[in-house]
Amino acid sequence: MSQENSLQAYQRSCHQLISDRQSLLLATVNCEEAPDISYAPYIRDGQGAFYIFVSRLATHTLNLLHSRRASVLFIREESESRNLFARERLSFRCQVTEITPQDTDYKERLDQMEQQLGNTVAMLRSLPDFHLLCLIPEQGRYVVGFGKAFDVDPKSGELSHIDADRLQQGRR
Repeated sequence: MSQENSLQAYQRSCHQLISDRQSLLLATVNCEEAPDISYAPYIRDGQGAFYIFVSRLATHTLNLLHSRRASVLFIREESESRNLFARERLSFRCQVTEITPQDTDYKERLDQMEQQLGNTVAMLRSLPDFHLLCLIPEQGRYVVGFGKAFDVDPKSGELSHIDADRLQQGRR
C-alpha cells in the first residue's frame, strides 16, 4: 500500500472512531486549575464542532463555563484493542462557547440532539439548569499505535504524520 493510500486509510479510521460513538470523554479544569474528567453525549456539526447539553449541577459544566477550555477524547474499547499500550485514540483541544436560548441555532441544535440521541433530550430541555455548549476543536491528535501518530486538522480532518524529529522540535 502506498504512503498516500495508507494516509487515506488512517483518515477513514480516524473519522470512523468518532462516528462510532455518541459520547465523548471530557477533560476540564476548575477555577483552582485542578483537573476533572467526565463524559457527555454529543452531536457534531459540518465544521467539526461538538455540541453537548449539560447540567449546571455537573462539575464539568461549571468548569467549562469558567475556563472556556476543554479536551475531548475518543478511544477504542479495550476489548477491541490488540495492545493496551497502543489503543487507537483521538483527542482535541477545544475552545468552549455557550449557545443560549436566544441564539438562532439553539433550537435547531437541540432538535438535532433529540433526533440523534433520543427522547431524553426532550425531557432535559424542560429543566432550567441545562446549558448547550459548543466545543470548537483547535488542535487534534490521532494515535493508531507505536510510531503511528498524526496531527489532525480540526476542520478538514486531514492527517499529518508526526515523527520523532518533529516532536523534538517542540511541536505538539
